[in-house]
Amino acid sequence: MPGSLELSKMILPLEGVKVVAVEQSVSGPMCTALLSDFGAEVIKIERPRVGDVAREWDTAARGLSSAFVGLNRNKKSLTLDIKSEKGIEILKQLMKSADVFVHNLTPEAVSRLGLEYESVKELNPRMVYCGITGYGKDGPYSRAKAYDLLVQGEAALITLTGYPDKPAKIAISICDIAAGMYASQAILLALMYREKTGEGQEIDISMFEAVISWYIYFQYYAWYRGETPPRAGMRHHIFCPYGPFLAADERYVNIAVLSNDEWRRVAGEVFKRDDLLHDPRFETNEKRVQNRRDLESVVERIISEKDHDYWIRELQKAGIACGRLNSLTEVFEHPQSVYRKIVTEIDSPVGKLKFLSSPMRLSKTHAKAESIPALGAHTDEILAGMGYSKRSIGELRSKGVI
Repeated sequence: MPGSLELSKMILPLEGVKVVAVEQSVSGPMCTALLSDFGAEVIKIERPRVGDVAREWDTAARGLSSAFVGLNRNKKSLTLDIKSEKGIEILKQLMKSADVFVHNLTPEAVSRLGLEYESVKELNPRMVYCGITGYGKDGPYSRAKAYDLLVQGEAALITLTGYPDKPAKIAISICDIAAGMYASQAILLALMYREKTGEGQEIDISMFEAVISWYIYFQYYAWYRGETPPRAGMRHHIFCPYGPFLAADERYVNIAVLSNDEWRRVAGEVFKRDDLLHDPRFETNEKRVQNRRDLESVVERIISEKDHDYWIRELQKAGIACGRLNSLTEVFEHPQSVYRKIVTEIDSPVGKLKFLSSPMRLSKTHAKAESIPALGAHTDEILAGMGYSKRSIGELRSKGVI
């Protein structure tokens, strides 16, 4: 990461863009974190005394919640009871000067609070309005609860993941993350549209659609073959051999064979098994997948005869994609991680914390990672900037509005 002096001189592409976010958990915070990385001023609305629900999930980051630290960098925290008449009034006043409004409220809550796009548009016609929901703002599932686990199930992701005899959820909140990433991209597109036309617009992002759009090839098996590719565990649904195989030293070797030519090199040059080259069961990738059990049992026996370093060397020599299975600790000590300086530090209410730098690397600008906000840390600053006096801010606090 560049030093503070360099950051102060650097032009961030979203400087001057004000984002008001009524968000919590993962999908909304993911979206606005990506915007804040490149200069957007993100004002995060949090419940007085409670804050974002993610603040209470754990204490892994030296007493702070790991999820909150990971998704709320650079933001300003404004505590505001938007269920109160005065609270919603302040929120709407704030929205009049904002460029972007982001929420991951349920459609029911949006309606109850009077925060539908048409209402917000009257306050600010240039507003880019982004709603992130589980299943979309309308439709038969629009009001269904939509935690990541539930969406993984409804979107069939769990049935595609795991081993043949047992499905599994994906470890990270992939539906939330997919929705947050699409939302940030859609906001940038809408800001470009506004630059050309002067018009704001509504963005409707759902976790359900976001993750389904990542399937890429699964849907074609269902549409044109009436099939669901069987769960393949640590292997691949449509390639073989592909996945980790245990070597003699109890370390795994990842092998990825994506073409018939690569298979011939693995069989002949690396395994030195000409019989495999001429076996009709393994002539093409589709045949190798169909005969997966037979082929993988052969590959497992061969790999188990030597340690993983040997196989990595031989596979690399033959130009075959391969790698190791690292632990979570090892990945942060990985030579490429060290070289690229992916672990940095960020300020927080408990001091410096380790942090993962942004994977978006631009030649003329860098993502910033300045601090994690304490609950309500910017409330007085924001309200004073809106014209509220110290006395009126004190009154709002005494009434529980902030």
